Amino acid sequence: MLATIIPLLALAAIVTVLVTAIRSMRRPKAWQPPYKLINASPEEMERRAMDLRDRLSRKPFGDVRATALWRKLASVGEGEGLIVEFHRDFCGHGLVRRADRVVLCDIFDGGGYTGDPIATWGDETDFVAFFARQSDFSCSGWDEREPVFHAADPWYRNNQRLTGAAIDA
Repeated sequence: MLATIIPLLALAAIVTVLVTAIRSMRRPKAWQPPYKLINASPEEMERRAMDLRDRLSRKPFGDVRATALWRKLASVGEGEGLIVEFHRDFCGHGLVRRADRVVLCDIFDGGGYTGDPIATWGDETDFVAFFARQSDFSCSGWDEREPVFHAADPWYRNNQRLTGAAIDA
């Protein structure tokens, strides 16, 4: 009897492996963008940038989110705040608490900020009024009507900028 069961178990294992292998080959591939990932022409890069721009939310952050952000920034230590990325070189925009204000600045090399602040706020009222009307789109640098964030440089637009998701996190 054992001589019959062992080959049947081995056959079942082989069939299971084969079925699994065949099914994995028939699965759809992981999502890929509808364009080549390398060697894109300048025109293609511009098209991609416009596609990303058009997908940005234009919904204002609102008073509740802006107030929560101010209060969180007010509770952290000096030099700390909301920094979207931490890595080498340019890390995007950040909101950093200083002794008497919050500054919007460019962040470099894992969290350091250098140069002049882009904007500063000394009180909750001004900060909330400003950020309540912002959106992912305006913070991205594409919105010419928002001079604090607007960027003419295509590399700087939507490059690790503040977003509603980053604020919520």
